[in-house]
Amino acid sequence: MWHGCSQLLEICEQKIIDQRECIIESAKGGTESVIKQGQTQRVSERQDGLLIQEVDERNGLGNIMKELLENLGLVKYYDEKLTLHTVLQIDKNSVTDVPVQSLSDLPWLFLKRLVMLQRTARSVKCSSSDGTEDSEWADDQEAESDCPQSVNPLDILTAVFLCSDSFLHDNNQITLMLWAMRDIVKKYRPHTLSDASAFVEERIALSELPLVSFVRLGRCNISKSEILNKLLSNPQQYTDTFVHFNMDCGNISKKISDGLVEISWYLPCGNKNIDVFPEPVAIANLRGDIQNFETQYTFLCEASTAVFVFFESQLLDSQLISVPSQKSMPQLFFVGDSNNNSIKATVSKLNLKKSNFIFKDRQNDADFVEKIQRKLQDAIKNNNHKMSVVRLAEIALNLGILVDEDAEECQRAKASADEITSKINDILQFKKKELPLQGEILIKLAKLEKEECQLKKVGDKSVEDYKHELLMQKNKLREEQCTKDMSTTMSYFISAISKPERAYFLKWLRIALENKSHEVLPQLRELYKQKCQDVCGNKKEIAELDKKISSSSLGVEHFIREMSQLYEAAVSLPEDALYRKQLEHLPKLCAQLLLDGFLLELVDGDSSNIPVKWITSVFSELNTLVEPENKIMVVTVLGVQSSGKSTLLNTMFGVQFAVSSGRCTRGAFIHLIKVTEECKAELQCDYIVIIDTEGLKSPELAQLDNSYEHDNELATLVVGLSDVTIVNIAMENSTEMKDILQIIVHAFLRMEEIGKKHKCLFVHQNVADVSAHVSNMRDRKFLLEQLDEMTQAAAKMENKLEVKKFTNVMNYDTETGDHYIPGLWHGNPPMAPVSIGYSESVYALKKHIMEIFKDYNPRRSGQNQHTEQCKSEKIHRMPSVFYQGDG
Repeated sequence: MWHGCSQLLEICEQKIIDQRECIIESAKGGTESVIKQGQTQRVSERQDGLLIQEVDERNGLGNIMKELLENLGLVKYYDEKLTLHTVLQIDKNSVTDVPVQSLSDLPWLFLKRLVMLQRTARSVKCSSSDGTEDSEWADDQEAESDCPQSVNPLDILTAVFLCSDSFLHDNNQITLMLWAMRDIVKKYRPHTLSDASAFVEERIALSELPLVSFVRLGRCNISKSEILNKLLSNPQQYTDTFVHFNMDCGNISKKISDGLVEISWYLPCGNKNIDVFPEPVAIANLRGDIQNFETQYTFLCEASTAVFVFFESQLLDSQLISVPSQKSMPQLFFVGDSNNNSIKATVSKLNLKKSNFIFKDRQNDADFVEKIQRKLQDAIKNNNHKMSVVRLAEIALNLGILVDEDAEECQRAKASADEITSKINDILQFKKKELPLQGEILIKLAKLEKEECQLKKVGDKSVEDYKHELLMQKNKLREEQCTKDMSTTMSYFISAISKPERAYFLKWLRIALENKSHEVLPQLRELYKQKCQDVCGNKKEIAELDKKISSSSLGVEHFIREMSQLYEAAVSLPEDALYRKQLEHLPKLCAQLLLDGFLLELVDGDSSNIPVKWITSVFSELNTLVEPENKIMVVTVLGVQSSGKSTLLNTMFGVQFAVSSGRCTRGAFIHLIKVTEECKAELQCDYIVIIDTEGLKSPELAQLDNSYEHDNELATLVVGLSDVTIVNIAMENSTEMKDILQIIVHAFLRMEEIGKKHKCLFVHQNVADVSAHVSNMRDRKFLLEQLDEMTQAAAKMENKLEVKKFTNVMNYDTETGDHYIPGLWHGNPPMAPVSIGYSESVYALKKHIMEIFKDYNPRRSGQNQHTEQCKSEKIHRMPSVFYQGDG
């Protein structure tokens, strides 16, 4: 359901963390372009931008564009548009490494690598089937232009983006792609900060930064994009931010991507020995000759602090050199291969400053780049002009450039989101008034439901009488919920997600809510951190502060949660009740969101509530939206907080679990991924369900009295639901590892009680040694011994003396059950790309999981086994065996 721009861009955005390009867009005559990006954080990662299309005013699709799309097998997606759902589905190509034999495979290989956070995603080409000896004798021009099995990387990017962006229909104008960058949040540490440990965290689209543009006039012997890459890279951490001539297929003539403007950012880490620039700066790169793209050139001149023109000496007297500077005041610098008398005469004739010329002459690239860096820094110091991506839209409109966000459906969605967020002045008060069914009522309900199963406080009462008493208390709380009318805000929300533009609405709403929360949460989290670090800290104060943080957090999940409680309260009424009938459609709305790629909250992270009736109904509706009796496989990750669990799942499956600062997962969320027809029989399933959970042994929850019980229940729940459980462990912290493994062993043991013996995989992160598997043989043996000891101790507590080994309750093999994954970053963030070793190791883990599925007996969604497991009293009845308190 992530339409167009959202879609591909969300992948680029939330996941590729290392190509920082965005794309401004451009077009020539009848071409269309966009601003798109590739850098990210979290996320992200940076694949550069794309989008320009040749449009024939009569036929809608130009011949050059049509021919390229046909060669790439993308023609049908030009109108239908690629969806995130399509990109993320599991097919044979997603878990195999068959060499690419045709051009039609290139877009899918690019997308596959993009999802993997593979920083070489743009380096895709067909495998050569014939010898290369004859090609060695071909002249350069023939080799460049007559390569039927090669496509320039920028053309692939542009074609894929055109086929995935729903904002770009059949107009033939240049377009600024602002929507693509709305989501991106970046963290960096400028040198001007007085506190060495402080950092800046903000949305890159709103950041007011110097913008420096690089363009080309005529043909220049210097590769502008390659020099730009060196300009943005520390010598010890080179990154191909922009596609250039010397990359794979970079020498192939571009067909549709000239006129494109890409944007990237240099963000300092705070270390003067590493940073190229002490302060953040935005860099724009115009593809093609400015003689053919005057609109884009004028746009950049009006927006930029400085413009560097890589020029052909014979064209230095072009009117383009002076006209834009009369409209705006950017500092113009001219970059050439060498100086000569002709250039000197032209400089004198045009009254240009010699200090604004940079010549390479006989310098090597390192000295040449250093010279440009100095000029760039001087330009920023001499001109305090700054620009945000959002404000670029004003310049674009004045020049007749379209802005993607002005599309009618996007504006309707924004208006709907504004209708909600405009009411939020105080988050606490807003939640009490507009989302009244959660909070204290829901916490009480969760406790009552848990007590129904555990019966800890039955005392001298008969069990039946006590259960009846609990039921009456629950009914009273449900009645209290039913007395609260649906708020105006929830009416707006339900109406908005019922409309076709719901994807845009949910993104607008999420961004706005995160901005609201960001106004208050950083201070509360800092205070919380101080309280937790205080050895004499008052647990009651910490609990109250934790409660305040939860109450001050507001996201889309809170609105979905309110929907779930509206529904659960309604179904507690008689079947013919009008209020019940009015809300019976809610699960279907949520099921559609789940199919469209949105997350479904399985466990409420604030109250630890599992809305069983709601989850049951959502999966029931899901079963009616797809083919009945679909088979499903479930994968989950368990581990400590901030250990990379969400990033692991995001990289493995291309999903978008939150990974940004301050966004540690609370509770548990599920994501649904479709398996293509060709793989269903082999993998024995139609869908894969991914579960992301909050970290066990959370430092925050550890301060609370029920933290162990909470961890036990959460682990038991997700282990019970999963076919494959991935355990994220840190070998260097043996104490913490032992605590985590104790929790997980008990969870596995409890599932053995109901006949489950599923696959367990251990992932050891930040291990880069190529001999890790062999050299850690003794460690794995020791780990298994520890697991056996824990299993025996747990079995004794559960009165299951026949269980002696971990492998009695879990399918684990010391040779194949451990995966060693190197660190995520290749270098120092924020400018570090994702490590190729990380993405490839995660890919290997994904392939192993697919192999496991082939030997499994899957479950059917029609049996509602997920929700039946939630219902199982075994989930709540488990004794809190790890509770270490005095009471």
